[in-house]
Amino acid sequence: MNIGPYHLSSPVFLAPMAGITDRPFRQLCRQLGAGLVVSEMVTSDPTLRNSRKTQLRLDHRGEQEPISVQIAGTEASQMADAARFNVDNGAQIIDINMGCPAKKVCNVMAGSALLKDEQKVAAILTSVVNAVDVPVTLKTRTGWDKDHRNAIRIARIAEDSGIQALSLHGRTRECGYRGEAEYDTIAQVKTSIGIPVIANGDIDSPQKARQVMDYTGADAVMIGRAAQGRPWIFREINHYLQTGEILAEPGSNEISRWLEQHLKNLYDFYGEHMGVRIARKHIGWYCKAHIGADDFRQLINKVEDTETQLNEVISFINNSNIKQIINGTLAA
Repeated sequence: MNIGPYHLSSPVFLAPMAGITDRPFRQLCRQLGAGLVVSEMVTSDPTLRNSRKTQLRLDHRGEQEPISVQIAGTEASQMADAARFNVDNGAQIIDINMGCPAKKVCNVMAGSALLKDEQKVAAILTSVVNAVDVPVTLKTRTGWDKDHRNAIRIARIAEDSGIQALSLHGRTRECGYRGEAEYDTIAQVKTSIGIPVIANGDIDSPQKARQVMDYTGADAVMIGRAAQGRPWIFREINHYLQTGEILAEPGSNEISRWLEQHLKNLYDFYGEHMGVRIARKHIGWYCKAHIGADDFRQLINKVEDTETQLNEVISFINNSNIKQIINGTLAA
């Protein structure tokens, strides 16, 4: 599919996730087959642009095109200014966050809280689209709660405002990440608008990706939590979509190589002190499928230097067995 002038190599995208989809993770997911990766959301508040966290989120050096940056905020003029600022800083696609269910975001009427005010949605989308010469996309949810699913109206507003693609998570704001995502609303949205629709929510396997695309008619799927500790899911889904065959699981040598690359890039990006700490959550995700993961995580979280952390993790991956599901129970 295309977004504006950009032809995307695969219909499998990485969802923006705060604290997770930093530059090292985005680069690894692109390497492993993601057709588009979206940055962690960047606040539209100009007073925070010089903070260390925001500066790191604005660092796109060495990334493959197109560079997609997500912005979040509540005021149309401030969002338009944020879009211009990020385009000047290298963004080639601007993504607007109207999907985050986090309380600290919704409490300031940003993210999915905006779904309650369709006039404000229209004002923000129109202002951002008119402010920049790059494609603008929108990520949103099915509605505020189960009694107020307004995704079709939001989607039509988006299309009328000039939004060029819509990512839709199959849950409401009230759901957060609880329960199961529903795809009926995504299918209804797809038949209601002409711009590309990307389905998001609980897509955690090649078979599920195919099922959701067939059911909803979506042009692409977006992977979030299922990519944590398993970035090779992108190549697995791509292979299945292209051939209908399940790709063999990567061996420990491949996983070790990707993990080593990921950790070294984290250390380079954040520095040793912060890099070791940022790496801990990724290590937990990589290792959770292995026997002894809980005990190992407790030990590795006490390590304070990069060399020891890297060596211990690689040794664990190479010398532990992966858990298997047998008749609904875990076994070696």
